[in-house]
Amino acid sequence: MRGSDDTGRSGDGGARPGLAGELGAEMGERATLVQFSSAFCAPCRATRRVLGEVADMVPGVTHVEIDAEARLDLVRRLGVERTPTVLVLDADGRVVRRAAGQPRKADVIAALGAAL
Repeated sequence: MRGSDDTGRSGDGGARPGLAGELGAEMGERATLVQFSSAFCAPCRATRRVLGEVADMVPGVTHVEIDAEARLDLVRRLGVERTPTVLVLDADGRVVRRAAGQPRKADVIAALGAAL
């Protein structure tokens, strides 16, 4: 994704299988787009729309939005420094891509390739 700080690395703040249970939401069968947002973030609203459209387009993909202020535990553990931040999780709940800032739809679709 544009603005990506690709996380094929293992030290990505502890993201590992099992992250799915910590999100408090239903995970996608094939992949999950996790968006960290904040209340007054205009790019977060546009990101919500883009990720929702991609999730609707690609079978087995779900979009989960997390209020960064309400989940400071996850924000700190995953190293989220700004909103929006998007994590692409594979079916096992591992972070395979991440990006900060508002993504373009084409970049999200391309990033899903790493998870599918």
